[in-house]
Amino acid sequence: MEDGDDQPPDEPADVPVRKIIHVDMDAFYASVEQRDDPALRGKPVAVGGSSRRGVVAAASYEARKFGVRSAMPSITAKRQCPDLIFVPPRFEVYREVSHRIRAIFRDYADEVEPLSLDEAYLDVSADKAGLGSATAAAKLIRQRIRAETGLTASAGVSYNKFIAKLASDQNKPDGITIIPPGKGAAFVQTLSIRRFHGIGPVTAAKMEGLGIFSGADLAGKEPLWLTENFGNSAEWLYNLARGIDHRRVRSNRPLKSLGGERTFFNDLITDTEIREALAHVCTVVWDRAAKKGARGRTVTLKLRYADFRTITRAKSVAAPILDGNSLLAAGEAILAPLLPTEQGIRLLGVTLSKFEGEEDDDDEGTAAPADLLSLI
Repeated sequence: MEDGDDQPPDEPADVPVRKIIHVDMDAFYASVEQRDDPALRGKPVAVGGSSRRGVVAAASYEARKFGVRSAMPSITAKRQCPDLIFVPPRFEVYREVSHRIRAIFRDYADEVEPLSLDEAYLDVSADKAGLGSATAAAKLIRQRIRAETGLTASAGVSYNKFIAKLASDQNKPDGITIIPPGKGAAFVQTLSIRRFHGIGPVTAAKMEGLGIFSGADLAGKEPLWLTENFGNSAEWLYNLARGIDHRRVRSNRPLKSLGGERTFFNDLITDTEIREALAHVCTVVWDRAAKKGARGRTVTLKLRYADFRTITRAKSVAAPILDGNSLLAAGEAILAPLLPTEQGIRLLGVTLSKFEGEEDDDDEGTAAPADLLSLI
């Protein structure tokens, strides 16, 4: 992206054309482990616990070839990849490397918005380093990350956050994709809607049931039809299909809470079903917390019954929760007095809050309605 690019179609004339880079480290946790232990290089590696109730926090690209992915139960991962090597997470090391990478970012942008330890948005519109273009900045950032940490990163360069994030995933690992103004809508419309950040599996399945499989399919729907089928999310979806995203890159956004919830096609009735659902949601939430290096002290359980009555119950512990099993134990302690239930459970959610220190938040909610940002 060079200076003087034209205004993207569908963008109001008074909206400035920004130059945004999204940098995403390649298999960050697993790559750090392979960097520090030469015996792990070229082998399928999972960061996480290998116990029966363990969870994969991250997987190397060698492991991903077997379908191993983050948030997967360790027992399932081992079944899919018998040669999988488990290594315990070292979050202090990951945080230290992340701080070094963020220091590199700040040489090129004053506005840096980390999403987690391994990815961030940079607004390089001001050309702080005097390189002449966002593309040049992205290339140099990736070179410095490799030289100074021994790790690779992928980058997306575009005129807004939504497209930059999609672009960074286009040529992974160790790739770069540039989507200039005027090309964003066409790029978005070539992609599966399952690639869209903010559209989770449940919403994607609903869309596919309505004949929407790609960005082009979504762009073909009229605003009235979108409103009839997706309510308040209609305008957001309309904009996504056209590559429109007005959010600014924002620095210094403290994380207040993180969580996930799951709505069930059939109401959960038995104690066993409900406890299994709790374990699944806790797994997803802990994966997100571990990825951010966030340790909270308060767990909140949300239950929605068959009659749509919704309750929340919270429990705080003296010391920060350090692993997924502790999160699940806290959740089970909240759930126990609520069982057995006289009605079925149609939704179950878990939120972790009261974090130690200051961590960076996820994408701001102005982009996607909260109901579409479910982790499950």
